[in-house]
Amino acid sequence: MKDKYRIYFYTDTFLPAVDGVVTSMLNFKKELERRGHEVYIVTPGSRETKELAVVHDHIIMVPGVKFRRYPQYRLTVAPFLAAMKADLNDADIIHLQTPFFMGMYGLLLAKMYKTPLVGSFHTLFTDRNVIKEYASTSRLTHKILTKYAWPYARFFYNKCDSVIAPSGSVKELLDKRGIGNVSVVPNGVDTSRFNPRLKGKDLRERFMGSDDEHMVLYLGRLSAEKNIETLIGAARMLKGKPIRFVIAGTGPAHRKYEAMVRRYGLKRVTFTGFVPDAELPKYYAAADLFCMPSTFETQGIVALEAMACNRPVVGADYMALSELIRNGVNGEKFAPKDGRSCARKIEKVINNIDSYKGMTVTADAYSVRRTTERLLQVYGTTLDNRVNNHTS
Repeated sequence: MKDKYRIYFYTDTFLPAVDGVVTSMLNFKKELERRGHEVYIVTPGSRETKELAVVHDHIIMVPGVKFRRYPQYRLTVAPFLAAMKADLNDADIIHLQTPFFMGMYGLLLAKMYKTPLVGSFHTLFTDRNVIKEYASTSRLTHKILTKYAWPYARFFYNKCDSVIAPSGSVKELLDKRGIGNVSVVPNGVDTSRFNPRLKGKDLRERFMGSDDEHMVLYLGRLSAEKNIETLIGAARMLKGKPIRFVIAGTGPAHRKYEAMVRRYGLKRVTFTGFVPDAELPKYYAAADLFCMPSTFETQGIVALEAMACNRPVVGADYMALSELIRNGVNGEKFAPKDGRSCARKIEKVINNIDSYKGMTVTADAYSVRRTTERLLQVYGTTLDNRVNNHTS
């Protein structure tokens, strides 16, 4: 294993979008650089991206256009310009963070330069709801994309020397779908930024109607695959209780969910809109508990951030969240897409809030320092295998 690596992350998503992929990349980049490695991010961007990325060294941006159905994302229109800006002759690893335009271009460059290639499976882009939400409104296009999503995933990831899954459940899924050489490397949480010492009093006062209310937080994308209607269903079940539901974030289903809340007359549900990255820790600190109704999570880094802030998590008993949440220890699991089950578990946590003691212990196990160790092991194995294959 080399002492120091020169690593290139290729990604279709970056600031100002703040999602699991972006958070993962920036956390790993910071920790890898702290250890003396050199990390570049190659991404589509804009002037706003450049302004937000000014605090990060080695960001290589290429022109991008807004993705109409989610304007915080950009699609590259000239990925070949990245080759002019990035010197890949000395690259030790190319790490593909997304399997789309920039990801495919990174794959082609890795083959051209004979650079060891790692691919992360961050997102269930093969899910039919995701395809319907983001790819196309055309029924025929939706049908074609759904049919070929997994064949494309197999093609893309089997071209990589190593594949990274953020959880055991995702590794199991990839194994079943014929994608090989998969290692589990969780996305790390920055426990220096998200911790129990944070104070959220000012933010809490902004949202809460009285001191008697309890605050349930959802923070993330507002889209079909996140199952926000389950959380709204729980709010209906708990309508007469002193519980405030704060739904933070934005996305293509924002207006739909606001209309749903108005239709049900839910006065204790508040939508915040987009949350700047700097304010995220305060939101967790202000909440009594965090709720994650999604059945889409490959890991659920926001749940880990909440736990790092000593907040129990109520989440759908599905895939990665099933691994992460331990009933009675760091939160409670409920039946997926069941608003009544979600409401019961929210009420249980609120009524027994002091009995949940395992949050920070869980988050510490997923600290970015620990997960970076596992990432470096994958890099080292990938490089060693490449050397061995060339000498055998």
